Amino acid sequence: MILLLIIADDFTGALDTGVQFAARGIRTRVVVEPDVDFTACEAKVLVVDTETRHLPAAEAYDAVFRLTQRARCAGVSYIYKKTDSALRGNIGAELAALLKASSCRYLPFLPAFPQMGRITRGGVHYVDGVPVTESPFGIDPFDPVKHSVVTDLIAQQCDLAVRSFPALAAGDSVPQDEGILVFDAADDGDLYSTGRQLLGQDGLHIMAGCAGFGAVLPELLGIAAETTRPLPELDPRLLVVCGSVNPITLAQLDRAESAGFTRLRLTPRQKLEPGYWKSDEGRTELTRIEAMLAASPHCIIETNDLGGNQPTADYAARLGIDREALRVRIAGSLGHLVSAIFTSPSLGTLLLTGGDTLLQCMSSVGVRELEPLCELENGVVLAGFIYNGCTRHVITKSGGFGQESLLTDLAARIARH
Repeated sequence: MILLLIIADDFTGALDTGVQFAARGIRTRVVVEPDVDFTACEAKVLVVDTETRHLPAAEAYDAVFRLTQRARCAGVSYIYKKTDSALRGNIGAELAALLKASSCRYLPFLPAFPQMGRITRGGVHYVDGVPVTESPFGIDPFDPVKHSVVTDLIAQQCDLAVRSFPALAAGDSVPQDEGILVFDAADDGDLYSTGRQLLGQDGLHIMAGCAGFGAVLPELLGIAAETTRPLPELDPRLLVVCGSVNPITLAQLDRAESAGFTRLRLTPRQKLEPGYWKSDEGRTELTRIEAMLAASPHCIIETNDLGGNQPTADYAARLGIDREALRVRIAGSLGHLVSAIFTSPSLGTLLLTGGDTLLQCMSSVGVRELEPLCELENGVVLAGFIYNGCTRHVITKSGGFGQESLLTDLAARIARH
């Protein structure tokens, strides 16, 4: 029976939290299916990606509210609302949905992810030492973060009471407030001590945070480990498929290219023209891509234009495509491309960066469920899935995670293993 339900708003986020349990030998499943059958799942931890990050707030609220109600009716003991560690998405609406559907008095929210340089201090959320609005996430072209004060961000999307508190230490009293309670955390010790105090009062039946607080939950909740799995053998050839525009990922691509990765940037037409990969020109280009994969052990296929994305923006404007349709079309194009080369003998280990990219690529090959296995680096998840009766593997990464040398480090690690 499912002990813990984790509700995420995108695919990579679902995996980077689910892996916190799977890496400890706790059976964990990640699905893209809000109407999942709880009675048919044998995992202790179920992670559901509702794909609500880019939806209108009201629609995101409804999706989380319905899923929470169904989980409670199914007897799920704990529900965790996984949020983005940079506070993107419908944070306030989804937290409000969880709290109201649960009928609990309050919802503790610990948004920090100290291992990734994301902390909350004095109610302000910081990324690598600067308020989140001054980080690359404040200028995200699709979902810019507009508030660094967490309570302000939440209050913009819901009418519930929301207050901010310092981290709790052993012996501290738990606030008696109702509504959404935001707690500071500067390190993993703050996350654990706050969680311990909250657990002692009300049992943490509902809670919220990112993969940071998720990492301390197995110990807090006493979820027993099962059998751990050895790292599977991976093909030393590496193909990075990138749909992220985050500067952190762009720096990783530049570093990898300078180290010898072959880099292919898709053209605006390839990204935005419906049916391109099934056209004569598209099929010819796919043949060239397969030749590139055969000739180079390390490759990158990305959706960013050289020197900035103005050419793609101009092409989209000529087609009358708005920003949301632009995001969907680009991810869909990557999905069709990956589907076309997925069974190629030249395809080695696949690394997908960006939640939209992962969703569309997996959907295009008919995969709606992944099993996280381990973290290769912080926030970089190795997952398995079933394809045509065989187990395959994929590496996933959020666009905003990782050091500049991440891709070259991963390539070296896979080759050594």
